[in-house]
Amino acid sequence: MSKTEILTELPRLTPSERDEIRLKLAEIDGEKWLDADEPLTDAEKALLDTRLAAYEKDPDAGSSWDEVEARIRVRLKR
Repeated sequence: MSKTEILTELPRLTPSERDEIRLKLAEIDGEKWLDADEPLTDAEKALLDTRLAAYEKDPDAGSSWDEVEARIRVRLKR
């Protein structure tokens, strides 16, 4: 399958299938996707670690994308 065929097929995939592809790409690329010109600071790494730990402790504590989007749309209408 060519790159063009893959790119054409991507929009036809289910969200679950796209998530699977993202995970596989992250696995293949490892940390290469990080911007080497602007690496994370120690404070940014600590913040990410804290938030990841909070998520792992209670994954349902945050807002869904639909809730977040609705709040943003309300603010934009003001």
